[in-house]
Amino acid sequence: MPEQNKKEAEEKQEHGTEEVVEEHHSDEQMDEQSDVQEEQEAEVVHPLEVELKEANDRLARTKADYDNFRRRTKEEREAQLKYKSQGLIESLLPALDNFERALAVEPQSDEAKQLLQGMEMVYRQIEEALQNEGVTVIPTEGETFDPHLHQAVMQVEEEGYESNQIVAELQKGYQLKDRVIRHSMVKVNS
Repeated sequence: MPEQNKKEAEEKQEHGTEEVVEEHHSDEQMDEQSDVQEEQEAEVVHPLEVELKEANDRLARTKADYDNFRRRTKEEREAQLKYKSQGLIESLLPALDNFERALAVEPQSDEAKQLLQGMEMVYRQIEEALQNEGVTVIPTEGETFDPHLHQAVMQVEEEGYESNQIVAELQKGYQLKDRVIRHSMVKVNS
C-alpha cells in the first residue's frame, strides 16, 4: 500500500508539472499568436501609411507647382502691364528719327522756317507723350561703352577720349522703364 501511494503521489506530481508545463506552453503560444497578430496588423497598416505618405508628398508637390504657376502668372501680368506700350513705341521710333533728320536741316526761306517750327512743335509733343509712358533716351555723350545699352558700329582712335569711351552717337537708343527697346548706335574710341 505505501508503494501504491508513493506511485500515485509521483504520478500526481508528474501531472502537476505537466499541467504547469502545459500552462506555460499555452502562455507562450498566446504570446506568439498576439505577436503574429500584431505583425499582421502592422503589415496591414504599413501599406496604408506608405500610401498616405505618398499622397501627402503628391499634395505638397502639387501645391508648390500651383504656387509657382500663380507667381509666374502674376509676374507675366505685371510685365505685360509695365511694357504694354512697347509695340507702339517701337513703331514710332523710325518716325521720330525722320523728324530729327528733318529738324537738322537749315531752312533757306521764311516759309521753310515756319514749316520747321510746326514740325518741331509736333516732335516735342510726341517726345513728351513718350516720356509720360516711361521712355527715356539712352545717354551716350562722354559715356563709357556699355554693350547692354550701346551698339558699337565704328571703332576709331581719337585724341582726347579714353579707351572704350563713346566718341559720337549715330542713332539714338531708347529704354522703356528698365528695358532697352533700341540700343544706341555709337562710335567708340579704341
